[in-house]
Amino acid sequence: MVQLLRRISLVVLWALAAAGLACGVVWGATAAGVIQPLVVISGSMEPEIMTGDLLIATKAPADSLEVGDVVSLPSALTDSLVTHRITAIEPADGSYTITMKGDDNEFSDALDYHVSGEVWKPTVQLPGWGTVIVRMTTPAVAVPLFLGLLGLLGLTMMSPVERPVRRPATT
Repeated sequence: MVQLLRRISLVVLWALAAAGLACGVVWGATAAGVIQPLVVISGSMEPEIMTGDLLIATKAPADSLEVGDVVSLPSALTDSLVTHRITAIEPADGSYTITMKGDDNEFSDALDYHVSGEVWKPTVQLPGWGTVIVRMTTPAVAVPLFLGLLGLLGLTMMSPVERPVRRPATT
């Protein structure tokens, strides 16, 4: 029984190691500025982009943007990225003034966005993954998962039970 538990825990640990490696690659790409993971926290872009979705944004040149594109731009009001659809673009001294509006919003955003160089443009949408990530990082979930991981590690370190060698009975 212990051998079976040990083997199962090894398989689970290898799967978790692979997931950890993937997380490390995503973290490295984010830290290097190659991608920007975004968790959607409002319904302003529904039904195309739902609350709880995970968006992976990549950099796009500001001069390639067109009306109708969905982009993530820093808001002067909230100091965070806002992901909405472009409704107007005006060139302004080597930069651009962009007006955006959420698909489910009645009005355009309160302030225009001034951009130059590169902007974040969502290229991958993972439905519901944002909710999973947010929940997994709360202490109520993360601490038990960590303790379970330690338990799996402990199971793999258990030494196998040595069974005595049976010798034929002599008379």
